[in-house]
Amino acid sequence: MREGVVLPATLVMPLRTNGPVPGWIALGGISRMGRFHPQLVRFANALASSGAAVLIPEIPEWRDLQVSPRVAAPTLRGCIDVLKKLPAVRPGKVGLIGFSFGAPQVATSAARQELAGNVGGIVLFGGYCSLERTVRCLFTGDHEWEGIDYQLSPDPYGRWVLGFNHLTKVPGCEDAGDVAAALYALAAATSTDRVSAWEPYHDKMIEDLRLSLPLYRRALFDLFATPTTGERPERGACLEMATGLSDACRRVEPMLDPVLELAGVTLPTQLIHGRGDRLIPFTEGMRLMQALPEGARQSLTVTGLFAHSADRAPLALGDRVRERATFFGTLRELINTV
Repeated sequence: MREGVVLPATLVMPLRTNGPVPGWIALGGISRMGRFHPQLVRFANALASSGAAVLIPEIPEWRDLQVSPRVAAPTLRGCIDVLKKLPAVRPGKVGLIGFSFGAPQVATSAARQELAGNVGGIVLFGGYCSLERTVRCLFTGDHEWEGIDYQLSPDPYGRWVLGFNHLTKVPGCEDAGDVAAALYALAAATSTDRVSAWEPYHDKMIEDLRLSLPLYRRALFDLFATPTTGERPERGACLEMATGLSDACRRVEPMLDPVLELAGVTLPTQLIHGRGDRLIPFTEGMRLMQALPEGARQSLTVTGLFAHSADRAPLALGDRVRERATFFGTLRELINTV
């Protein structure tokens, strides 16, 4: 129940228990698959097998690719109420898990007075801290940490989702609803078909959507979507759009920039981020940890085994063994949080 509205949810329980088990709530990201996203389901099953109850709520706005942060707190409040009523769930505080877009929303929601007393700990996977830096990376691949510059090939899915949501709020693009609609079609197809947005699989759709737009709109569309065989637009134009889009997001929905609210998080928080993440760079996980009060910083793990984009997992056997040892050590800490 979220503010009087009944929403579906998935409850995953361990096969065997010796009494009530700890309760966890997991929020995914912006995806047409919603609570059925395979990575989310696999993780919930793994956590449940350790002896925990995991509740995954459906967030209709996020499933419709709306970047709506305000729905996170009331959704979590409703989930806490559900877990409290279940005899199979141990009374007391629950744990919160956030993936991707859901990660900063979980953190900032848990800082609210109406939730904080019911939460024992927070675990964040692949979250962002700075809206502006994240959007700039989505358009250019540039990211930075403590004076060291990094470069990646960004996952265009993030550009498509943000463009669908807020392109028409960018000054000079108010009438670009046709481009926003084309970006929604791309993002929806990517999420529904479960094919990474950077794959050539989408090239024909990109080309067809571009041709369906008026000539004067195509340069704008190119900033967001180009075939894998095509060149990205000039860097200056990409930076200009990244700045305009992040400013529009912040103006329309200030909660999309979580950095100010992170200072209010007092609960023990674990962060896990994929080193090869192409949607939200690992430097954002480090920045998110830094933005938390010192007393809330429990652990930060940057790993090759977890990412929005799994194509850069370590290949050598020794590397895989070390990464798994680190990752599962972090998961043991997670289980003991609640």
